[in-house]
Amino acid sequence: MVKKSNEDIKEQNLENESVDSNLEANAEEMNEDKEISLDELMDKYNKKTNEWEELSNRYIRLQADFNNFKKRTEKERESTYQFATQDIMTSLLPVLDNFDRALGVDIEETNVKNLYKGVEMVHNQLLEVLQSKGLEEISSLNEQFDPNFHHAVVQEESENHDENTIIEVFQKGYKVKDKVIRPSMVKVSK
Repeated sequence: MVKKSNEDIKEQNLENESVDSNLEANAEEMNEDKEISLDELMDKYNKKTNEWEELSNRYIRLQADFNNFKKRTEKERESTYQFATQDIMTSLLPVLDNFDRALGVDIEETNVKNLYKGVEMVHNQLLEVLQSKGLEEISSLNEQFDPNFHHAVVQEESENHDENTIIEVFQKGYKVKDKVIRPSMVKVSK
């Protein structure tokens, strides 16, 4: 073991006392800083609490606005549907009136030719109303079969037509703009 001299011990004690006094001074400064930090911490806490309350209120308002938006768009959708339906119904009322007139005529007094002509006029009127709303007939007879527009129910050998040509239409097909609402029911050549 190494023996320490008295001077070394004194020197060591002075260093220890210096360190102790520095520690005490730092501790006092930290205590003062803690008091300041506690006040600052309380201010920060209050600010964060206020921010949280503000964000919470904004979230609640945003959620209420979204619910109101959903309800409003649902009402608008229903209104649009009702308006579209009402518009078509209003356009078809004159056609219905003409059918009522035709059904009110005594058949014994009119001849079949006049009755046919009246029904044909009502048919043309109905067709005009539907075409004004965007209805288009799908052309089919003597056309190439297209599964997007035609529904083949029968295939038949035909010497007069190319393969996959529509040779007879059982039921007309219709589309509104580019959307097929009913495909044509057809007979196709083999």
